Amino acid sequence: MNITEKINNNLEPFLNSIDYTVSKEEYQLLFNKEFDMLVTQPVPKNLGDYYKSEDYISHTDSSKSIIDKVYKLVRNYTLKTKLNLLNSFNSKEKTLLDIGSGTGDFLAICKQNNWKVSGIEPNKKAREISITKKLVVKENLSEINEKFDVITMWHVLEHVPDLIEYIQQLKGLLKPDGVLVIAVPNFKSYDAKHYKQFWAAFDVPRHLWHFSKTSIRKLFSTVEMKIEKVLPMKFDSYYVSLLSEKYKTGKMRPIHAFINGFMSNRKAKASKEHSSLIYIIKNR
Repeated sequence: MNITEKINNNLEPFLNSIDYTVSKEEYQLLFNKEFDMLVTQPVPKNLGDYYKSEDYISHTDSSKSIIDKVYKLVRNYTLKTKLNLLNSFNSKEKTLLDIGSGTGDFLAICKQNNWKVSGIEPNKKAREISITKKLVVKENLSEINEKFDVITMWHVLEHVPDLIEYIQQLKGLLKPDGVLVIAVPNFKSYDAKHYKQFWAAFDVPRHLWHFSKTSIRKLFSTVEMKIEKVLPMKFDSYYVSLLSEKYKTGKMRPIHAFINGFMSNRKAKASKEHSSLIYIIKNR
């Protein structure tokens, strides 16, 4: 039995969640005990249609709603922290591939700081916005024919249909001493357990996989890669809680969201289970 079969077999019911962004359809989240991860089922054949929403913020530069404005405010800060993280690797040639580059803000700040940047973004609208910023952004990995010092995926791996094949491709695009940076939501976090089926980071059916530290370690060990370090994304608990409150109650309830976001980070001081985690991954 190959790895993909192992992941998709021996699945147990975990909970059901609704697509609050586009369709209002209900999906199952099934638990794989061996990999300690959740799998979304069923996967719609027309999955691309489920990204067609003005509420899907990574594909737009909109600042219409409160959530848009909060997202933009936090993003401006996190862009700098992400850049600092990349600079800490002391890469010689400073070549970067950002997968799921959205409207190109991260690529732009890296380019301004002497990184040689390339991006992958399947969404045409987001790609066109990136091009106006004078960035080189391709539609998919098959258009890339070089190796990179750093590859980043900020909340992207959970969207990838052919998970194991994609992980193998990532390894092939990385230089032997390169660094892979993967950021994903963590269903083991306090805010995930608190909001349950309303947790915004489940984001079914767009999020096909839901990871833990164990699942990331096991998945990347299949291609002889290992986790060097795990870092928290502390702002995510607040943003995710704000959306989760909206899904649960129909209202933003920012005070409740702040309290739950704060509690999630506080509990994570001991558990290390933050709302989202950044994995620094290298070849063995």
